[in-house]
Amino acid sequence: MIRESLTPRSGWQRQFEELGFSYHSIDGLYWDERYAYRFSSAQIDTLEQATIDLHQMSLQAVDHVVRQGQYERFAIPQVFWSQVEESWREQEFSLYGRFDLSWDGTGSPKMLEYNADTPTGLVESSVAQWYWLQDVFPNTDQFNSLHEKLIEQWKKFDGKGVVHFACADSEEDIGNLSYLRDTAIQAGFATKQGLIGGLGWDDANAELVDDMDVKIDNLFKLYPWEWLCREQFSTHLLQRPARIIEPAWKMILSNKAILPVLWELFPDHPNLLPAYTEAWRISGNFVKKPLLSREGENISIYADGNVLHTEGEYGHEGFIYQAFAPQPKFDDGITPAYTSIGAWVVGNEAAGIGIREDESLITKNTSRFVPHYFVD
Repeated sequence: MIRESLTPRSGWQRQFEELGFSYHSIDGLYWDERYAYRFSSAQIDTLEQATIDLHQMSLQAVDHVVRQGQYERFAIPQVFWSQVEESWREQEFSLYGRFDLSWDGTGSPKMLEYNADTPTGLVESSVAQWYWLQDVFPNTDQFNSLHEKLIEQWKKFDGKGVVHFACADSEEDIGNLSYLRDTAIQAGFATKQGLIGGLGWDDANAELVDDMDVKIDNLFKLYPWEWLCREQFSTHLLQRPARIIEPAWKMILSNKAILPVLWELFPDHPNLLPAYTEAWRISGNFVKKPLLSREGENISIYADGNVLHTEGEYGHEGFIYQAFAPQPKFDDGITPAYTSIGAWVVGNEAAGIGIREDESLITKNTSRFVPHYFVD
């Protein structure tokens, strides 16, 4: 795993805008092709196998939580417990997810968390870095089968009628949502896209409706379940008026409380880090994480007598404590970076990686995206 310095292509911004990647320079610098990461094919095999293994263990962890009825430790509202359980027992359709891993190319990749409900970074991971590869390293390969696998996974969805797509009013979310909608269209579905704020409830017909009062039979929501189940009309969802993607059982998998469960079930697994609900049980450096947290907010790293902390609005539901596995640091003397690998899952298959860089050990929404390639 080598970080290489490169010269950015001329006109890449226009190319990406034509592809729907309009937020390529959000916060000043997001997509960053001044660098690229080079892997060997053996390293890619390691990442692929780690992703598959972690996903399968995570599914076993969900089954354990459901069988034991451990919803309270995940701060899931009690009225939704039965829906989570039914969703899992019925094996409701799931499209995708993303592991965040710490790895420097040697040893075993370590799971930091599983963004299993509303992961973003799809356009850059799937489309943008593939076009970059064709222009810059056309004779090499990339761990990236996201597009094809998303289309194939949509074909397994047995929902009838239109699939509605909804998200918050954010350029990045809208870009990711539009891309996912495109993969559903390519899989043969009729679709409609709008904002989550445009959804409503029709009392007379007991239906979930869009902003044109059209009934919603299938809803892909790029909007976290922990927010959705606390919205004003959330109790109507208990009637299960629509097929929702991602399904309710993802409330377990996208919650940091899954990390101690994984460690309980698979202690000393090479891809896992010790994780507990009590800090004192970890020997050495550790990270304090809220059960529900996004974009690196409210994370505290306690390492070698120092504390690195990010502010935010999370933590009310509680915290877990995970052994500290620092992301590898690459330093060319110009732009040093700590690197995090996002490993994608589509259905039950590994589907590629996306790499984020930050000057800090905590990956945030302002962290840069850097492309990759591999050689035999």
